[in-house]
This record gives sequence, C-alpha cells and structure tokens, in this order.
Amino acid sequence: MTDARACSFEAPHVAALTAREVRFHHAQRGVLTESRVLASEVPIALVFNGISHAVMMGTPLDLEDFAIGFALSEGIIDSAADCYGVEVRAIAAAAAGLPAGMDGMEVQLEISSRCFVRLKDHRRSLSGRTGCGVCGVESFAALDLSFDALPARDWVAQVDLPRVIKAIDNLPPQQILNAQAGAIHAAGWATLDGQVHEVIEDVGRHNALDKLLGRLARAGQLEQPGFVVLSSRGSHELVRKCAKLGIGALATISAPTAMGVQMAELTGLRFWGLCRPPQATLYAAGRGLTLDCTSST
Repeated sequence: MTDARACSFEAPHVAALTAREVRFHHAQRGVLTESRVLASEVPIALVFNGISHAVMMGTPLDLEDFAIGFALSEGIIDSAADCYGVEVRAIAAAAAGLPAGMDGMEVQLEISSRCFVRLKDHRRSLSGRTGCGVCGVESFAALDLSFDALPARDWVAQVDLPRVIKAIDNLPPQQILNAQAGAIHAAGWATLDGQVHEVIEDVGRHNALDKLLGRLARAGQLEQPGFVVLSSRGSHELVRKCAKLGIGALATISAPTAMGVQMAELTGLRFWGLCRPPQATLYAAGRGLTLDCTSST
C-alpha cells in the first residue's frame, strides 16, 4: 500500500500535542509570554481498497481502532473480521497538497470484496442525488437512520444513577491528553460496577467514539454488559453509532439533542444525559423499560 506522491517526501512525525508560545493577557498582571500545550487536529484520510472514502479531522492516535470503528458504525463493514489489514502512515503536507506545517495521516484498509462492492454501490447511489446540506451527506436518505432495534437485555436496568455517576467520576483521571491541552473529548467503556476501561481521546467526539467502538470490536467485547461514557453532548449520530453496533446504554456529560433522545427511544438504547455528579437525567429507559424503572442491584 504505497503512494507515489509521498515517495520523495520524508514522512513527518505527527504529534497528538503541540507546544506553542502565546501571549497571556491579564487585567491586573498585564501581558505575559507563556508556553501552552495545544491539541493537534490533523486531516486523517480513510482509504478502502485503494479508494479514498473520507477525510476526517482528528487526533493522530489509535488510528487502527478509529478506522475499524468508523467502518463499522458507518456500515461499510459488518464485523471486524471483514477488515483484512490496516496500515497507518504519516503524509507530509507537500505530498498531500496541504499548506506547510499541516501534515496529515492516511489509514489504508483492506476489506472484503463483498463489503467493497457494497461501498462502491453506495457511493454511486449518492452521486445522483440532490444535495440537502444536512450533516455533509447528499440526501435525507443518506442519513442512515433506519436499522434493527436493540434486543431487550436483562442487565440494562442496572445502568442506574449510582453506576452512571461512578463511571462519570472515573472518566476525568483517565483523560491524559485533555489534562494537558483541553479541547479533547473522551469515550470510555464502563462495566456494570461503574469502572471505566479503554478510555480513548480525540478532538472530535465522533472520532473518540469510533475509536472506542473499533477497539471493542477488535477485542470481541461489543456484546458484553456495559455502557459507553462520553465527555460530550448526546447528539443523534453518537446514539446511532452505539445502537448500530449493539451498545445497550450510553451516558453523556452534556445534554442530549431532541433527535438524540428520539433515536434512543426508537432503537431501545438506555440514554443518560447531563451526568453531573451527584445527578443525571434519564432520557430514554431502554428496550422493555420505562423511565420510572430503577435498579439498585
């Protein structure tokens, strides 16, 4: 998987954090020169069987997980086994046709012929539609809002206030990049005891979730009891990604959108939002449950 454009350029090192000298203005202390750590936001090209499909802006870490999670949550592949290989490499700005200093990353995925044919058919169907300008897709139908509802699970009611609050409290200590730079979202996997595992960070909330879903898929953990914790609002696409991959419950630090709640209700996903210890709001109870259904087990 090589690209002749990049052969004459030295591959850059693309860091997740960058130090910059800034001028700090204070009403009493005046102007101070300081060094601040900033989160890197770089273009990440996702290439399937040699064909570029999307360029996302994100943090250049955990890109194998990101690529698998994106491919799964966007319906490009059906399981992690449909991806035969992932190769990640840095691309110099000059090789990518980007302004100086804006180096990028490229992730090449080799996927099954069946999935690749479906991807090509999907791309062709989009090209003939009239653009609606919603979320970067080319038609309302391309929003991909219809898929099978989640099955009822006997453990979902255990994702209650105490467990959600414990998980939310356990998230910040594992946000290593955000502690240094800010501006970085996190997605974590919480088990039913409220412990948070596999915390992954990215400047984009969607990217952080895709990275987490990709890691869970590669480890065969998507069907295990537990819930996703996000340091963001609960917009519909985050709910959709979770439901599409069979995640039964989601908790977000910020408020949800109305469409996010409706998506959770339609899919049967248990959805907590505005999780600010010691309180949280249950917006959707989950398949077979009602909003007044609680559990202390």
